[in-house]
Order: sequence, then C-alpha cells, then structure tokens
Amino acid sequence: MATPPAAALAVADALPVLPPAKEIPSGFVSSLKSWWAAGEKESAAAEERLLRQLPFYQPSNSSRVVGEEQPAVASRSRVDLNTPKHYINTLSIKSTSPSPNAPPPAVMLHGYGAGLGFYFRNFQAMANWAGKRGTDVYALDWLGMGRSARVPFTVKAKREDIPGRVAEAEAFFIDSLEEWRAKMGLEKMTLVGHSLGAYFSVVYALKYPTRVNKLILLSPAGVPHDPNGTTMPSREVTDSPVTEGSDSDHPEPATLKRVKTLKDEQKAQKRQESRTRKLFTYLWEEGWSPFQVVRSTLFWGPMLVGKYSSRRFSGLTDEETRNIHDYIMNITLAKGSGEYCISHILAPGAHARIPLVDRVAALKIPVTFVYGDQDWMDPQGGTDSVENLRKAGNGNGRMYIVPHAGHHVYLDNPKVTSDLIVKELDRPID
Repeated sequence: MATPPAAALAVADALPVLPPAKEIPSGFVSSLKSWWAAGEKESAAAEERLLRQLPFYQPSNSSRVVGEEQPAVASRSRVDLNTPKHYINTLSIKSTSPSPNAPPPAVMLHGYGAGLGFYFRNFQAMANWAGKRGTDVYALDWLGMGRSARVPFTVKAKREDIPGRVAEAEAFFIDSLEEWRAKMGLEKMTLVGHSLGAYFSVVYALKYPTRVNKLILLSPAGVPHDPNGTTMPSREVTDSPVTEGSDSDHPEPATLKRVKTLKDEQKAQKRQESRTRKLFTYLWEEGWSPFQVVRSTLFWGPMLVGKYSSRRFSGLTDEETRNIHDYIMNITLAKGSGEYCISHILAPGAHARIPLVDRVAALKIPVTFVYGDQDWMDPQGGTDSVENLRKAGNGNGRMYIVPHAGHHVYLDNPKVTSDLIVKELDRPID
C-alpha cells in the first residue's frame, strides 16, 4: 500500500530536526552503523546480550557453565513447525530439580511487534518458581514476530466478512502455538500473555481448552466493547514513560472506584494526544504498522527506536537500555509479517472487532487480569470479564492493579508483577 499523501507529509514534517547531542540515545551511533547490516545474525546477537544478563542462561556453543546453585538452566532454540520454513524462536527455562508432581509449565507470550526479550527482567523470578516447583518455563516469539519466522501474512476473507477476517488472523498465531506445543510434547500450559499476546492466549484457550491450565493476562488488548477512545494502537510504540503512581508497592484488587479513576486518567491523556501519535494511528488504520513507518525512514529509523527505548524504559540501567534498544531495533527491522494482523483484529478506534468480553464466559479455568495504575488499556473490560465468568459459574476470575506501571506492567514494575504472576501460578483452583 502506498503511503497516503497526508501521512507522507506528516512523516516528513515530524522528522527533520535532529535532537541536541545530549539527547541522542546511548548506542545511537553504533546502531546507525548497523542499520543497513541488520539481519538474523545481528538480531540473534542483540537477543543474546539481553539473555546473558541472566546467571542461569547457557548460550549455545559457549564454554559458560551454569552453577549447580542455580534453580534452572535456560537455553535458546528454534522449534520447526509442520510447514517448511515456519519456526518459533524459543527460550526454555528448565528446572535443575524436576518433580514428577510438577504443575504445568508456564509459557510467556509477548505483545504486538515485541519479542520474548521484553520479559528479561522477569526471567529470574520465573526461574526461581520453576526451580521451586520442579517445572519449566518457556518464552517464545509469535510466528511472524520477534525472531520467529517472518513468513507471509495473508487473509483471504473479503473486507466485509469480519468474522472470516478475524478467524483467519487469529488462526495464524494460535494454530502455530498449538503446533509448537505438540512439538514440545506439553500436555497443558499456563499462558502468561501481554497485550495482543494476552488476546491470543484467550483465543487459544477457547479453541484448545484441554491444553490450558490457567490464563494470566497482562494489560490485555481487545477485551471491551468500546474503550471510549482511550485505547490507541499507536501507543504500542509511542507509550510514555511511567510517572509516580500510588504509594503502594503491592498489587491491589481492582475495585470499581479504582477502575473509574484509571479510566478518567486515560480520557484526559487522550485529549493531549500528540501529532505523532495521531499519525501512527492513521497509518495503522490504513493497513500500515508503526514498524513499517520506522523501516521507511532510513536514517531516522535508529533515532526513532532509540528515542523510544531510552524514553519509555527510563528505569533501566545504561547497559540494559543499550541492550533493549539494539534488540528493539533489530526485531523492528526484520521483514514485516505477523504485524499486519492488527487491522483485521482491531477496528478503527482500536477496539476488537469481536471483543473478548463476549467470549470469556466459555472458559472454565482461572483467568487473571492485570493492569498498571497508569495503563492505557481500558480496565473496564477486565472488570466486565470477571463478572461474566462469575455469571457463567466460574468463580476463578481475578483482577489486579499494579502500582508504578503502565502498559508494559511487567517491565515497568518487574518485581511486583513477577511476584503477582508467581502468586497466580500457585493459586489453587477452586
């Protein structure tokens, strides 16, 4: 699709001024040098740098030895699917003390256009849980995203056939997850999904109910009927840094009053939407993706990614910021694939074409909704979903608000979020 003239002018208008030297993100120069050389090798190296920060990570073809005191050992692999050239990039965290009575493994699934490396600050807590319970944890890149195979994404259904378009787009992801599960020999899994990854986790559980033990949904996308204009797809890549939130350092149950406060804050922020955000939203709804925009900006691509990673994830160390920046840049530059699902799943205005709130009642398993106290996902969807589960006889629905966290709740407040994930993994099923 050609760039709409108005959008093209907006892109040109948005990019001409280079920021002062002191504002140039760390690692920008080296990123610019590798801009044209980005590929599988560079992407793998960027992911490796993130994972090497984990003391229990065992790189392939490396003499690094994981100590016996570590609760688990982690390694990367490429899991081939049934279709040639289709594969899933996988991080396996294996307990060093496997138990015959271990609970089902946890599978961590990233959001739109991201990758498994986004969970790097949660892997230690997950490894500790795996070691304690004698089970395993996996993190994978969705087919067509991260470092998984960037295969062509197509939808054959006609534009007016909304159910057909949604079904095809969902099947691209959830059927590949089912293939991956079978290849790994897993009977059941607890899915921990973020944003669009949480949406696909629910859809997977609906299609393959016997394969899912629990769902833990972090700032899930596509839940409510209408987010009242507060949810913007562009914010997957333009999300703002987190400011001071509540004084609590613990997740709090999502009361009606707390949900209303969060929704009012979202509406206020929506009124201040920037021109760049409007541009991204416009292109998204025209069938583009934010990542396509970045790939099209040549010299400015590393600057856009660098400014985003250093601004949005300001709580990281300098080394972590450099590593996450290089990681984001490399997976962003990879060939467009699964990212083009978005216009089929989300309608203009960014609410789901077939909202999850109308579908979750069919689930018979524990479902946990988690939002940040500065989230931009509409929490009303979580509240209504828990109620719909209750009405259907499933009293195992829960919802929490995590302090000092936005949409990337697991990265904004990794300790509190990781502790909450472990708590929900261990919660008994009624």
